Amino acid sequence: MKLARTIRLDDSDGNVFDHPAEMGEWAISGAFEFSDWSEDDLKGKARQAFSNGWLSLESWGRATFVAVTPITEHELEALINTLAEKFVTDYGAPDVETARPVAEEEISHMRDMCEDQADNTLLVVLRSLTDVGVHEQFRYIEAQSAELESFAVHGSVD
Repeated sequence: MKLARTIRLDDSDGNVFDHPAEMGEWAISGAFEFSDWSEDDLKGKARQAFSNGWLSLESWGRATFVAVTPITEHELEALINTLAEKFVTDYGAPDVETARPVAEEEISHMRDMCEDQADNTLLVVLRSLTDVGVHEQFRYIEAQSAELESFAVHGSVD
């Protein structure tokens, strides 16, 4: 089972996002944050977060790159619970039980993107605002000869 963790190849995330994610945090697309946005909202660092920021499930910051890595069932369950709680506290869901299926769906979408990719494959997202809402495109960048373990933080599958 795989998911993605935030990765920093340089210091640019600290300059382009209002709230940059820390290195090595579990991440999802997080496009739901932009579901009610219009062109008027797309200014400055908010535009950068919208255009190509992955959402960390730990600090709730944004990152430009994420890397595919294994995840345990226990870690996955904890992330689903954390996201469901976030939907209640910050997005108006009535309770965790109602929010849980939506959280599962968000994380499942990310798992589907990662599952058939090699470990350390980088993912990039490009979002645009269309007449029918947010459109996302994803790009996969295969790990080259340099091992990303020297940069990426991976959890143990033990």
